[in-house]
Amino acid sequence: MQTIVTNYGTITCARQMELSPKGLPVSCTAIKPCPLETPLGTLIPQHTTDDLRKKEVQPVTFHADGTLKALPLETQTVVTTPAGDIPAELITFHKNGNINRIFPLNGKLSGYWAQEDEKGLAKPITLETPAGSIFASLISVCFHADGSLRSLTLWPGETVKAMAPTGVVSVRTGISFSPDGTIRSLEPAAPTLITTPAGDITAYDPDAVGVNGDANSLTFHDDGTVARVTTTLTRIKTVQQDGRVITFTPEYRDSLCGDEDREIMPMRVEFEGRTARIWPLPDAAPVSMDMDQTTLFAEPYLPGFEIVGIALKCGV
Repeated sequence: MQTIVTNYGTITCARQMELSPKGLPVSCTAIKPCPLETPLGTLIPQHTTDDLRKKEVQPVTFHADGTLKALPLETQTVVTTPAGDIPAELITFHKNGNINRIFPLNGKLSGYWAQEDEKGLAKPITLETPAGSIFASLISVCFHADGSLRSLTLWPGETVKAMAPTGVVSVRTGISFSPDGTIRSLEPAAPTLITTPAGDITAYDPDAVGVNGDANSLTFHDDGTVARVTTTLTRIKTVQQDGRVITFTPEYRDSLCGDEDREIMPMRVEFEGRTARIWPLPDAAPVSMDMDQTTLFAEPYLPGFEIVGIALKCGV
């Protein structure tokens, strides 16, 4: 048993503590209640565990200058943030002391504790965001270093309505914001018609697997125009100055189920200034076009209609 003095109080910890060459705390694991005085108030680091949900006590970690980096809590504690009050079991911090990310739940998934078990403990909360008031069960809430809201990460199956630059959109997985409060990206929960420099494109990514809400398939420039969109229900027709016409459509692949079925692959389109880039295949190099020399037309692509949004037979 040892004690370590931090900028927030003294922690009684196990021997697996780590100090920097300057003698500042880097990591330590509490073994008894040790209240810490933090910018969010008095918080008690996790010091006990259980055999089902929390397999081990997670360490408190610090930035190189001794400021808090990650603080797992003994019990879920409501903390006040610029977006509203949020229950927290794990909080990470920026170097300047402001909140980086809050996790309302911090259980460890295993063969005995599944994602569904953890989600069953999630309680919906109300947050005030640049996209409007949102009421949802959240995996995490992230903030920029200046304290402004950076992103929300939703539990799988959870959806919210958000006011995007293109109108109200049903969102799954997550939504992210720029420091000035504009929407940076979101993940459409259903095929959604979006206005772009090429025309109206139906945005939806059936392959979206969101680890967090920081980056999503539908992104926007600072002025609210579409920067990137993913689709399976739209094709892009390009007309060159010499009259040549090239059409880009979503491609098909063998089903991941291995049952000889075919499934559609999402096509990504990006717009940057007067340049458009199209990825007909996810892993291929993009085709770049100068929109001053090429005219783009977005058209409905109906062959993918019966595939998008339908679960694969194998449950993938």
